[in-house]
Amino acid sequence: MSMSVNLTGKVAIVTGSGQGIGEGIAKVFAQHGARVVVATRSAGNGQETVDDIVKAGGEAMLVQCDIGKRSGVEAVVAKTAEQWGRIDIAIHNAAIFPMHPVAEMPDEVLDETLAVNMKAAFWLTQEALPYFRQQGGGRIILTSSVTGPTVAMPGTSNYAASKGGMNAFIRTAALELARENITINGVEPGYIMTQAMSLLADEDELREMASLIPKGEIGKAEDIAYTMLFLASEEASYITGQTIIVDGGSTLPESPVVLRQFYEEQAQS
Repeated sequence: MSMSVNLTGKVAIVTGSGQGIGEGIAKVFAQHGARVVVATRSAGNGQETVDDIVKAGGEAMLVQCDIGKRSGVEAVVAKTAEQWGRIDIAIHNAAIFPMHPVAEMPDEVLDETLAVNMKAAFWLTQEALPYFRQQGGGRIILTSSVTGPTVAMPGTSNYAASKGGMNAFIRTAALELARENITINGVEPGYIMTQAMSLLADEDELREMASLIPKGEIGKAEDIAYTMLFLASEEASYITGQTIIVDGGSTLPESPVVLRQFYEEQAQS
């Protein structure tokens, strides 16, 4: 699968790219010519992503870091600039998803969720800005979520708040940076098949989830990656301050019960 987007000569940082959606983003961007920085906390997973990219003929380097600390973000940007002398695309995808009811949310869990998911978006933007300004422009792309900005799920108030805050950040930062040819946009994934998803549900539950998605299937990491690839392309240069929902239509139905009944009747007719 390929799009006619040429990122040859561009350098892209992708946080949380050792597995899941981030891995898909890193591989798709490398496939389209970008030199990719795989920024991840787990060196083992990150190195596997780098090795896969190199084996496929792409360029990538691993930077092991804790993106939930400003020093980690500073290190990623500094090592990227040292290696390749520029930064064109900054993608913040890393996130954590610890589940607790509101009444029982520990402070340390809330703090870590906001740091990794949302504050790191501020830090990455701030650290990349000098390079964007030196080059006359750049792209910032963030992995948001439908959870928080669009829908809600019990036990995820910390995660939802971080993603809702991220969307607000996108809009405000876009206003501030637009005249500098720096765009900032986000993608809101719905259900995407990743290692984390497989831990949340067994095969029967995944089939049940898929049956309630209008598209009839759970999405792939590449579905998010190709949306981001478009946002990084020259063709998307007039888009900023926006988020794109990529969920197979799962947030469209007013009632999943009515939707299931509709599809069952449709199948029988």
